Amino acid sequence: MASYHLSAQPVKRSEGRSVVAMAAYRAGARLKDERRGHEVDYRRRRGVVHAEILAPADAAEWLLDRESLWNYVERMEVRKDAQLAREINMALPHELTDGERLALVRAFVRKQFVSLGMVADFAIHAPVVEKGDDPRNHHVHVLLTLRQAGRDGLRRVKTRAWNSDAMLIAWRQAWAECQNQALGRSGHAARVDHRSLSVRHAEAVHQGNRKEAIALLREPEIHVGPKAKKVALVRSPKSVVREVGPKRKRAPGGVAERRALRYAEFDRGSRAEWTMQRLSRNARSYAKVAARAERQMAQLRQRQIHYANITREVERAPARADHAARRAHALKRLAEVAYWLNELDLLFFALLGFRESQLVRRTVWSNRVSAWRLRGLTRGRERVWMPD
Repeated sequence: MASYHLSAQPVKRSEGRSVVAMAAYRAGARLKDERRGHEVDYRRRRGVVHAEILAPADAAEWLLDRESLWNYVERMEVRKDAQLAREINMALPHELTDGERLALVRAFVRKQFVSLGMVADFAIHAPVVEKGDDPRNHHVHVLLTLRQAGRDGLRRVKTRAWNSDAMLIAWRQAWAECQNQALGRSGHAARVDHRSLSVRHAEAVHQGNRKEAIALLREPEIHVGPKAKKVALVRSPKSVVREVGPKRKRAPGGVAERRALRYAEFDRGSRAEWTMQRLSRNARSYAKVAARAERQMAQLRQRQIHYANITREVERAPARADHAARRAHALKRLAEVAYWLNELDLLFFALLGFRESQLVRRTVWSNRVSAWRLRGLTRGRERVWMPD
């Protein structure tokens, strides 16, 4: 099924990043980084399906040149802690074709970013299965300017309104709606939802959808990015005590010292290991609910036997004035018990399916971590992708 993802983060010079190098890597291009004084060449990079720059209609034509655009941005930012651009990462529906995904990205970028005055440099990436990528991992990287584009280039003042949480929430909702519309036009039943599991669970409870509510009553998986994956290559990270923050006197007359952060007290291992722990807890939770449903079904079957016996007794006994009422009451209860037995039976097997899916996901993550570590030990040997 389709998977939803949209994240946004600023590109910071303080982290040692170059927006020119980022643009070259994402587009699979060769660009000259004027600030650093060297060329960055990623033309041999695999998996780049399409790269394109979109700008407002009245923007300067040279802003559509990737090298000119991002070197201009680097020159404009003089602070060593400057924010150079905003990066948006979005998962694309693997159910769509390459052409449909490109049309989806173009429409969304034009409506949500370019219409506000941003210049958007996007690159669509396809999974490289030979490198061990999940064959469904189609995604797009969008680099956005922090200043509005005009006839003379980019404005001197950044548009701070683009940094608001409300803007990000609106983008997330719009991306879900655009994907669902594209999936619907292509005849696919899969849909995505940008909301959290807790919000969707509350809605399912309010609507009385028991199966959906229980399916959403789980802990979400933790995102494992390239940094976390690199950490988990050989061994789990070791929790240590680190000094953080400024030096302060913790007690009157004491010595000024930094705050000690004891990671061992709250660390859960690597992000991949944390995800596996959550999946195990989800499986145990579904197993408990399934056991409770099974107990309730056993109780209902006892009541079913009870009311069935009442109907047989009434039918065999000599006619009495209250027999008709007793029989009608028993038949009514039998119908109610049969309804709830059917509902619980469907719920029970659904719970077993949910539990099995969590265990399968945990096995997949375990195999991934083992493969990453094997790859790290064998110094880059390619791993085989395992399905989710």
